[in-house]
Amino acid sequence: MQQQHERVPEFAYPQVREQVSAEEWQARVDLAMAYRLAAYYRWTDQIYNHFTAKIPGTSHFLINPYGVLFEEVTASCLVKIDLDGNTILDPSGLGCNAAGFLIHSCVHRARPELTCVLHTHTASNMAVSAQKRGLLMITQHAMRFHKRIGYHDYEGVALDFSEQDRLVRDLGPHKVMILRNHGALAAGTTIRDAFEQLYYLERACEAQVRAQAGGAELIECDGEVAEKVALALDRPGRTAYDTDWPALRRLMDRIDPSYAQ
Repeated sequence: MQQQHERVPEFAYPQVREQVSAEEWQARVDLAMAYRLAAYYRWTDQIYNHFTAKIPGTSHFLINPYGVLFEEVTASCLVKIDLDGNTILDPSGLGCNAAGFLIHSCVHRARPELTCVLHTHTASNMAVSAQKRGLLMITQHAMRFHKRIGYHDYEGVALDFSEQDRLVRDLGPHKVMILRNHGALAAGTTIRDAFEQLYYLERACEAQVRAQAGGAELIECDGEVAEKVALALDRPGRTAYDTDWPALRRLMDRIDPSYAQ
């Protein structure tokens, strides 16, 4: 006799577009899109990891419900919390992983210009996080972070709030940080900016691990060349600032436009 399995309840929640400001709704759509892009690029770690974004003009933030895959995230299901992780609006009723906000909240508090913080554990960035020399200047993607990346030593699972001061110290003035033996963190002045930082950091880590796996001697560029690359890719007025995010939105709209609901 075939065993009957209990049906998993559908992930359900009300639409919130009419309950929030236009600015909050746009932030919700953009952050949900970032979650879906991370799923598309296979940067996820099941229901774990978090992307957070500040709601413009407020002291509130958006974060994923706890127990939802990145590929399921939508604009309406995101949980609104304050800087201490207290829930303001939770459409799905699932709540959020307050401990997961420990890393994010200290960055948001110390660096208010960084309105979006992304944290991942991918095979590539965890591999680089376990290497003493960290990110090597062996690709153009890596060189954009020349003297623009922090490193934070592993202290165990991030549950101790005293670690926040050291996280902020080690991030320094940068937007990206390798969390040693752990993963990566990327932040930005916009959701698009943070996603760009994470995308190129992840690609640089992936390229490094693959190059090392080949076993051949690696060519490392000197600091002068690396800095030249970093300055070129960080120059004001790059057209990419206005064109890449719409292109990624078109990609997500073709794959599954439900992120914007």
